[in-house]
Amino acid sequence: MIRASIAGLSLYAGAIEAGECRLALVLALDVSSSIDATEDALQRGGLVAALTAPEVRAAFFATDQPVALAVFEWSGRYNQQILLDWTLIQEPGDIADIARIIGSSKRSHNDYPTAMGYALGFGSQMLQRAPSCLYKTMDIAGDGQNNEGFGPAAAYAEFPFADVTVNGLVVNGADYEAETGLIAFFKSQVLHGPGAFVEIAQGFEDYERAMRRKLERELTPSVIGSGSLTGPRVPKG
Repeated sequence: MIRASIAGLSLYAGAIEAGECRLALVLALDVSSSIDATEDALQRGGLVAALTAPEVRAAFFATDQPVALAVFEWSGRYNQQILLDWTLIQEPGDIADIARIIGSSKRSHNDYPTAMGYALGFGSQMLQRAPSCLYKTMDIAGDGQNNEGFGPAAAYAEFPFADVTVNGLVVNGADYEAETGLIAFFKSQVLHGPGAFVEIAQGFEDYERAMRRKLERELTPSVIGSGSLTGPRVPKG
């Protein structure tokens, strides 16, 4: 069974206690062997810059209901590492703390292939122990197609994704035309759930811009269901 094949993955036990939040968002970063050290630094630094951008901060605090965030990196079948376990974003200081954690993180692996199905399964398990939120979203970034183990279709068949939206961030190579297959792969096999979308970064130098646009879109209440959310929130500090 596919689920049994990743049952031994190192997930922290137990969900944090929380009141109602509007979105549980887990970000999955690709650290497979196709990504070199410079590209990984651009990815990690780009995520930090995107999380702390003014428009993303405004989206985090758009309502009185907080967002729960978690981040992990992935590559081979059994190579997933949590960088940030579930954290409620309730004040601007929480974003600064998260930025420091991610900014100081070290890559766990650099020599394994792209096991995207396993990454999706891992992310599904994380969402199962997320705080109780109105919506659940997984955001998977990558510069290549699945090339080890089961693929996205099998992951969606075997793991609980019925109430989860999966968005994608495609990192295009230098030759755009050569990467059109990767975009098609994400659109046809990775995206999942109502309103799922893909954001495209033209190389890792463009990662920050693409991640910023994607986070703003994912966090904006009108995108995740403004009808059940409360009014604008003015953050403290």
